[in-house]
Amino acid sequence: MPPEFLIVGSGLTGATIARTLADNGRSVLVLERRPFLGGNVADTLHPCGVHMSRYGPHYFRTSSSATWAFVNRFAAFRPFEAVVQSRVRGRCENWPVAASYIRRTVGASWSPEFRGAPTNFEEAALALMPRAIYEDFVRGYTEKQWGRPAHALAADLCRRFDVRADDNPRLTPDRRVQGLPSRGYSDMIEQMLAGIPVRLNCDFLRRRDEFRWRELLVFTGPIDAFFDNALGRLAYRGQHRATTYLPDTRWALPCGQVNEPAADVPHIRTIEWKHMLPAAEADRIAGTLLTTECPCTPTAPDDYEYPFPDEPNRRLYERYRALADRDSNVLICGRLGEYRYYDMDQAIERAQSLARQILTTERPAHEFADAIR
Repeated sequence: MPPEFLIVGSGLTGATIARTLADNGRSVLVLERRPFLGGNVADTLHPCGVHMSRYGPHYFRTSSSATWAFVNRFAAFRPFEAVVQSRVRGRCENWPVAASYIRRTVGASWSPEFRGAPTNFEEAALALMPRAIYEDFVRGYTEKQWGRPAHALAADLCRRFDVRADDNPRLTPDRRVQGLPSRGYSDMIEQMLAGIPVRLNCDFLRRRDEFRWRELLVFTGPIDAFFDNALGRLAYRGQHRATTYLPDTRWALPCGQVNEPAADVPHIRTIEWKHMLPAAEADRIAGTLLTTECPCTPTAPDDYEYPFPDEPNRRLYERYRALADRDSNVLICGRLGEYRYYDMDQAIERAQSLARQILTTERPAHEFADAIR
């Protein structure tokens, strides 16, 4: 008999929805196109003994007791608060920008460059900081990340950073609990899906005629791919990653992540994975492991990481969403399905909210699409 719910994708969104439905006694089958679980939070153990993420660093942080309790069902978390620096004029400086750096380089009586209602990313950034800070820390990084001029990007993108009124070096000091799963995110997802049937190496979009479900299809991949790009392709960004083991270098960076905003440096950041290990474990590792990330425009859905933050893509997404909302037997969700960026805690909370809607909504019903918006 077909399952009640077919879940396509085993990342945080798919795994959370699958677990919530299964906890409520519903039958679920999870399909994963890749040969491993976890989507873009998947990680692996490098031969040198360092645990590293396949798709860049993932720092778990939340202020929600319920979300923290949920992830701790499936993993033991150890405390970890990310510190990020940016290489500016040959020196590593705090990111977000520290107030002392602005005073030292611009002066104590600085003011933002832009006043008024920002209409694009550049104006939004200049509404937060002097132009000199924007040019050194933000413009080059952002334009490398997105491959577009900063003034062509959405102003909302600026919500992801700030200018510090103090010199607190922690990336997100406002989150109540922060940490990393001791055995990695892949193991956490495996525990989350324990007891739920999963098929790896299964591309649903190529094999959709093979599968049936009784209640709902939950698709967490790219919404445009689900509709065979019938209205055109949405834009995405990803990263080309190169990992290097340095056997004779104990430490290479002052912290786990160093951003490279200079326009003449091709990569956008460097990750030193040993910084994310417990101190005693890091001390036992000979050498160190670095990953550089160079932004790119991917062509394969497996490489999609970031929905593109501009108005033309937002409008195209809304047209696809209108198509998706016509079918009460399909839910398209997640970062790629909803074409928006979610932090990990946000992805889990959104998935739990959708799962509760699924459990309390009778189908078929035209109200379902509105309920999950």
